[in-house]
Amino acid sequence: MDSTGIDITALPVVEIELSRLSSVCSPRTSGEDPEHVETLLSAGTELPPILVHRPTMQVIDGLHRLKVAQVRGDTKIVARLVDGTDADAFVLAVEANIRHGLPLSLADRKRAAAQIIGTHPQWSDRRVASATGISAGTVADLRRHGGESGNEARIGRDGRIRPVDGSEGRRLAAELIRSDPGLSLRQVAKQVGISPETVRDVRGRLERGESPTRDGSRRLRAKPEPLRWTEPDFCRAVDRDRLAVLERLKADPALRLTEAGRILLRLLAMHSLDGREWGRILHGVPPHWGSVVAGFARDHARVWAEFADCLENRTTDLAAG
Repeated sequence: MDSTGIDITALPVVEIELSRLSSVCSPRTSGEDPEHVETLLSAGTELPPILVHRPTMQVIDGLHRLKVAQVRGDTKIVARLVDGTDADAFVLAVEANIRHGLPLSLADRKRAAAQIIGTHPQWSDRRVASATGISAGTVADLRRHGGESGNEARIGRDGRIRPVDGSEGRRLAAELIRSDPGLSLRQVAKQVGISPETVRDVRGRLERGESPTRDGSRRLRAKPEPLRWTEPDFCRAVDRDRLAVLERLKADPALRLTEAGRILLRLLAMHSLDGREWGRILHGVPPHWGSVVAGFARDHARVWAEFADCLENRTTDLAAG
């Protein structure tokens, strides 16, 4: 299911005459890549259906496959037809071009994000980011530079409508953090309905004695209630089955006998400590370095999350093509 709510794989495959198709919908400003066309030609395999916007007959996804068909002298090509607005068709074109085939350049993705902000102003930064393959922070910058006045609420990737200011969500997150400081950022975010980064900001404000809202000038009138410490159960983070899988990974020559593979195995082993070790490390951090080490831990967690996303996307792309 794409950001527009369309399940592309459920659309029937039909044959369309090449003469009926247009390519003006493409977000790829550089046009066709001759080397990629040549690669597709030399592959000699049957290419997947292209995606076409039925009302305009514009090619949403598959310009290089269309070029291959033209070079081969074909008169028809297999395609899936999608209905909807021109704006939704452009979103589908962007999403398709960042998921497989020849990736869009960063400049093209930024231009696409700026266009989607204009046609879908109610979408959240994260939803636009998910559709264009850039960070939510970059989308926020594009939104600010574009002079958008802002909506009272935006629609997130999960389809839920949330207020832009998020004051109520921040207040609820603050209450939850005070009642159970051991909850992770994602646990709080899921319960309250805000992003983990917003929860991180709220936690930091509480630690500094500030209001959880973004009005930095407004300090809490009373001394904040100290967060009640709950000893974390790191044993929950250790998956015994996953540790067994790690042993099999160590025995695989494809990993064990390559430099990149050995680095990966060391990293995986390093992060597979049992609960007692994690607890010992936790209590070994000097209090005056607590915030600094926590910052490193969260940064590394974000790196691992991005690594996981990229790995899953690459695996999906390889399986599809």
